[in-house]
Amino acid sequence: MTSLERLVYMLNQIAANLATEDDAVTATAEHVRQFWDPRMKQIISESDRQGLSPVASAAVLRLAQSHAST
Repeated sequence: MTSLERLVYMLNQIAANLATEDDAVTATAEHVRQFWDPRMKQIISESDRQGLSPVASAAVLRLAQSHAST
């Protein structure tokens, strides 16, 4: 399993675990922002998001938008 495949798996698991939150996308993005190493965030944000669940993909997009606005 490549690093990217591992990150996709992890992010999908996080999104699934946070699916019951009122705003699962925000909760997932916040989890990644707080707990993932910058290298992990860079790898996932530079990916084509293939294999990510809709919530996980939206969270990555939200993180990228947040990073671009700072």
